[in-house]
Amino acid sequence: MQREIISTKDAPQAIGTYSQAVKVNNTVYLSGQIPLVPETMELVEGDMRDQITRVFDNLTAVATAAGGSLNDISKLNIFLTDLTHFPLVNEIMAEYFTEPYPARAAVGVASLPKGANVEMDAIMSL
Repeated sequence: MQREIISTKDAPQAIGTYSQAVKVNNTVYLSGQIPLVPETMELVEGDMRDQITRVFDNLTAVATAAGGSLNDISKLNIFLTDLTHFPLVNEIMAEYFTEPYPARAAVGVASLPKGANVEMDAIMSL
């Protein structure tokens, strides 16, 4: 089994005991991304659209560092503090992904790190 740690300065640095992503053979496990701006490590300013967009940008940076793209994602998990934002996630997701879309789950949660309203993690197949 080949195991490689993926790290990029184009996405927020880990704020705990985890890696941005771990590649095992041809599978990449992307850690959860919240809407942190990589340069400041602060939540992006703006509305929910800005937060969702920032999360997709962060996932894009990690996927690229691993040698792939969002279109290589097999499974996407979305965590929202308010599920009424799910239609907005769908709208923005269509700007980042092309068909066929990955498998996906959306989960309503009570809270997320740093007061974020959205977090996403993914599994990517290269």
